Amino acid sequence: MRLERLNYDKIKIFLTTDDLRDRGLTKEDLWKDSLKVHQLFRDMMNEASVELGFEAHGPIAVEVYSLHAQGMVIIVTNSQETEESEDDFSDEYIEMQVKVDESFDIIFEFESFEALIQLSRYTYHHNIHDGVVIYYQDRYYLLLNDEQPVNIDDLVSILAEYGSPSTLTVHRLKEYGKILLKENAMAEIYHYFLEK
Repeated sequence: MRLERLNYDKIKIFLTTDDLRDRGLTKEDLWKDSLKVHQLFRDMMNEASVELGFEAHGPIAVEVYSLHAQGMVIIVTNSQETEESEDDFSDEYIEMQVKVDESFDIIFEFESFEALIQLSRYTYHHNIHDGVVIYYQDRYYLLLNDEQPVNIDDLVSILAEYGSPSTLTVHRLKEYGKILLKENAMAEIYHYFLEK
């Protein structure tokens, strides 16, 4: 489980499929209202409190993005309450609004182009030559489809060593970002920067 503070009242939690498996859950289980899911959410909020100082009190909004073969990204937003009354629920109570989305594309974000160059060493030698690279808001995004010559879980593990899964959609990136490499991105990067 990886946590990141997005701003004062919003955090992002990335759960890999291994994180879920360790807790005896699958991605499908998260859509159910079960004791294990409640315990997972409590664990996430406790870890967010310890690592980031994020305290969830009162109503919160939870956005869950299922990333194909990568796990899940959960965005938690703490709603601001202007006044408290005696009728407020106890601190143990959290009201959630849940929004769910699923992506079948593999989208990773990278802080530098150098990370993509280093990643291309692996992808080139494993016959992964396709992909699109887009520059958007000072980050580089690699878009891959899920039809690859290697196991998708293995590929996602390697991608996670160089970058982070993104919750942005393909449509948003293509509309607002600058397409740097439109096709065969990983082969092109390897060819121009590493091939001798």
